[in-house]
Amino acid sequence: MRNHIIKSFFIFLYVMTSYVFSIQETIIEIRNNCPFTVWAAAVPGGGRPLEYGGTWKIAPDMTAVSSTEKGRIWGRTNCNFNTLGRGQCQTGDCNGLLECQAYGTTPNTLAEYALNQFNNNDFFDISLVDGFNIPMEFSPVSADECSARIRCTADIIGQCPNELRTPGGCNNPCTVFKTNEYCCTTGNCGPTKYSSFFKDRCSTSYSYPMDDSTSTFRCPSGTSYKVVFCP
Repeated sequence: MRNHIIKSFFIFLYVMTSYVFSIQETIIEIRNNCPFTVWAAAVPGGGRPLEYGGTWKIAPDMTAVSSTEKGRIWGRTNCNFNTLGRGQCQTGDCNGLLECQAYGTTPNTLAEYALNQFNNNDFFDISLVDGFNIPMEFSPVSADECSARIRCTADIIGQCPNELRTPGGCNNPCTVFKTNEYCCTTGNCGPTKYSSFFKDRCSTSYSYPMDDSTSTFRCPSGTSYKVVFCP
């Protein structure tokens, strides 16, 4: 009986160690391919400036058994920060901090993820619910791990409806009109002419909060990802 318990314990320990190791392998690489500086932001993660070709890798904290990690990544434009890391950005600003601790202001193109979810899957998406400021790709680093890939590279700023235009980006209708039709504050909402504008140009991205069926992608937990500005 005692040997059986010891054997069971070591099997359990092996499975748990392997599980944690696989989750810890998840790395998200953020790359700037834009011909201008992008101040990358991540919550959790912080933020930093990326010149053309610059990269920044973040490793979500998945060290606890059965833990999950959710977050978002976006790019900020036209920023100025002092030596204390305080300043302001034209788009995507996060309370005037270089190292973001809160979500950015609209408009900003968002990469969203939820790791280690149902059936050991990661779920990820590009969201235009908060508007658009930078073209983006969100995809696995290797197609061998998972073939899902999302891109939003349309000229949304150039074609933005007049009522949604704002310096540096194309705003979301909720920020502009502040009604339930666009904000989905009660959860009872559907597509609008403005969400259709975004969806027609980036068909695999979220265009309004309830746009789940064509906008959420998944890969096995432990997959590593890349977020590319101006892919």
